[in-house]
Amino acid sequence: MIVSANGVELYVEVHGDGDPVLLLHGWPDSADLWRAQVPALTAHGFRVITPDLRGFGRSSRPEATDSYLLRHSIADVAAILDATVPPDVTGAPTAHVVGHDWGAAVAWLTAMYLPDRVRSLTALSVAHIGVPVTMRQREMAWYQLLFQFEEVAEATLRYDDWAALREFAPGYADIDRAIENLSRPGALTASLQWYRANLAPRMPGPRPQYPPVSAPTLGIWSDGDRYLDGARMRASGDLVRGPWRYAEISGATHWIPLDAPAELNALLTEWLSQHLPPRVTRAGRGVKWPFT
Repeated sequence: MIVSANGVELYVEVHGDGDPVLLLHGWPDSADLWRAQVPALTAHGFRVITPDLRGFGRSSRPEATDSYLLRHSIADVAAILDATVPPDVTGAPTAHVVGHDWGAAVAWLTAMYLPDRVRSLTALSVAHIGVPVTMRQREMAWYQLLFQFEEVAEATLRYDDWAALREFAPGYADIDRAIENLSRPGALTASLQWYRANLAPRMPGPRPQYPPVSAPTLGIWSDGDRYLDGARMRASGDLVRGPWRYAEISGATHWIPLDAPAELNALLTEWLSQHLPPRVTRAGRGVKWPFT
């Protein structure tokens, strides 16, 4: 289905019935990242919602850099929930929110700024945005500076059959799928706009203060991640007021949903099942949905 949100059209897939779970991908992926999680979650009685985030996959690719500020993606999440989830008995539609990479950043911020929309939060790879940046993280994030150079970054990544991207992401199981998506007109630049809008170098100043995360939160990091420091994910619990759990997956690259699907699925189904709303009751493998 297509969801019109804030001037863009978002491609969204909905699978199954039950307590809603929103899965948010990152760079350079699409909703296809979650193809091993969707059947596992629907089999456990969840309604699974997988959008292509703005600028990615089959969704619109606005040209303006400011269109990729994270606040717009938070609003996109609200629009997706409004279009795919029946209203909660206490108000607006809510869901468990799971995110990876940029999708995790959106998930964290949604939990902060739209707390009444988030039943539980699961963040893969990316820590709470308020955790201080370590020197190790600065070293691992060198590519973010490259991505700031318009045209140069695009040319570098495309050159010689995407050789730089292939070298940059060793072990990335979906590299060919990603290259196919990024080869669409305007797609590579649109994906890089996420970095240009949100991670461009800025003058120093006081760290922003963020609202607390009150939702039950599961942070997951993999020891094969070449881009994100696990120490920051472990420290994220200090900024969560709700129940906090940290899990570490061994032997997986940054792309946990692709490299460790069975382990991730087990973590998700256990965690989400622990945080079902009281009004939802289970009957076998299904869910008694409180709406008609």
